[in-house]
Amino acid sequence: MDLKGYFDVKDIKGAKQRAIASETAKALMLFCEQEQEFEQAIEQSGVDFQCCLDKVVRGIGNAVSDLEVYENAVKFYFSTASIHFNMLIDLSSGNGHIDPPITMTQNKTKSSFSVSLDDLLDF
Repeated sequence: MDLKGYFDVKDIKGAKQRAIASETAKALMLFCEQEQEFEQAIEQSGVDFQCCLDKVVRGIGNAVSDLEVYENAVKFYFSTASIHFNMLIDLSSGNGHIDPPITMTQNKTKSSFSVSLDDLLDF
């Protein structure tokens, strides 16, 4: 199945559907890359992306979280699936590269570590 063709958003109807279509399509394509079985579920669903979006926006008001949109879209195709989010903040680089998370503690203790060169050379 051509996922890019399936998730083509140019003909999506409905204001709410159009508002969430592009990012939802990106998320679902990423999930397909992660799980072959999820991609199969979409292929075998027999419905188009518009149907998914129609179902996702049903009953929402003027605002909805990304998490809720993606969770509902995934469940549309695979009812027992769940998604997990992991967000990190990068205050230093600003270059798109995410450094490993830094753990902050309230009580920092001063510690030192020393190694003797003799210990390193002694096998």
